[in-house]
Amino acid sequence: MDIATPTRTKDIIRKHGFTFKKSLGQNFLIDKNILDKIVDAAALTKEKGALEIGPGIGALTERLAQEAGKVAAVEIDNRLIPILEEVLSPYPHVSVVHGDVLKTDLAKLWADRFAGCSEVSVVANLPYYVTTPIVMTLLEHKLPLDRIVVMVQKEVAERMAARPGGKDYGTLSIAVQYYCVPDIVCVVPSGAFIPAPNVDSAVIRLTKRPAPPVEVSDEARFFRVVHAAFAQRRKTLHNNLATLVGKARKSELAGQLEACGVKPERRGETLSLQEFATLSEALAAAGMIE
Repeated sequence: MDIATPTRTKDIIRKHGFTFKKSLGQNFLIDKNILDKIVDAAALTKEKGALEIGPGIGALTERLAQEAGKVAAVEIDNRLIPILEEVLSPYPHVSVVHGDVLKTDLAKLWADRFAGCSEVSVVANLPYYVTTPIVMTLLEHKLPLDRIVVMVQKEVAERMAARPGGKDYGTLSIAVQYYCVPDIVCVVPSGAFIPAPNVDSAVIRLTKRPAPPVEVSDEARFFRVVHAAFAQRRKTLHNNLATLVGKARKSELAGQLEACGVKPERRGETLSLQEFATLSEALAAAGMIE
């Protein structure tokens, strides 16, 4: 019987005397249809590998094992390791790694666990309290990733996929879209989990771009400008960026914004990736930021 059913999940939890830790954001998926949508979105084959983060008791891991050539599952809770080793014993091509993915040497993990795989995707039901740090770590490490298919809080998925002009659009939208093309696969009600979270969830697919959609000479500088633009969302771009370049150059900043075709009274949430790229390059060329 599949793990992702209420009966089997409860049986495994009872057998091992497992208790949920709220601090680890543990919510186990019990809806097979949602699992199928996640796995379909990952487009796995026997030539591909899958990295799972936070496998829980292995419901998604089991499905990944049926589709992918190699699966590595990183689990922070040592109480789950023996459960995973037991339920995944029929799958010799699955390895369980006890650790915190944010402290793991990901390049080494790739080399050790995915040798011979044509592509590797991250497929996971992420703990909501560390969703953004995990996604950004995966992207910023510039790993040889094909795509990331993850279950996250619905609001976070909407922020990742947001377009300029709306309240959801911000630094996370820009960071994700700089590296990936986002696509919300489905919305998942709280009843699909044990225990049920108090928020709705969504599955989002982030397809890695072969190259960023905009050209910047310094990525760190580009993201400094983006972060500064959203420092106080109610403030104009002119006022937010004045903090970055220094108050003494505030009038000069207005001229640079105008020269880039950006009205100083606009807010960060209205700028496209291209406008942020143009602006960061212009401010650097004028010696206003390093």
